[in-house]
Amino acid sequence: MIEQVYQGRKFVLERQVQPLADGRVHIYEVIRHPGAAVILPVADDGRIILISNYRVAAEAELLELPAGTIDPPESPLTCARRELAEETGYRAERFEPLVSFFASPGISTERMHVFLAAGLTRGETALETGERIRTQPMKYDAALAAIRDGRIMDGKTIAALLYYDRFVRTARGVSA
Repeated sequence: MIEQVYQGRKFVLERQVQPLADGRVHIYEVIRHPGAAVILPVADDGRIILISNYRVAAEAELLELPAGTIDPPESPLTCARRELAEETGYRAERFEPLVSFFASPGISTERMHVFLAAGLTRGETALETGERIRTQPMKYDAALAAIRDGRIMDGKTIAALLYYDRFVRTARGVSA
């Protein structure tokens, strides 16, 4: 049995009653989320474009990669293009899919799709109401140091930067 508990702008909360093999039942609470696009924008000089973003749930300003919720029927790539422009003002000539992962599979269906964005040109931002975002360009090795020393605490940013460093940047022989 599935019961919808809450319908929000970006997600639905469900309660699911699942029978167990021994005859008992277990209640799961699941957040149904359309997914998100995460963008790793790399400028021609090798710097990455991070953002400083105030997050209400964390009650803090976090250093992170630009990202946003997919607006169905929008594709992850379309979302990535839109969010990069809205949050940073940058547009990219090229987008390359890197990796997809579940943000928190114990409670949510949210799947994050990470894209490398290159060939950047600067434009105007289009922040949504309530967004407090500013760009923070950073050398790649400085971003890795920010992960190590705890200045970057956002999970999607850590996962995307470390994935890129380990499986893309190193393989291509890209230096800092």
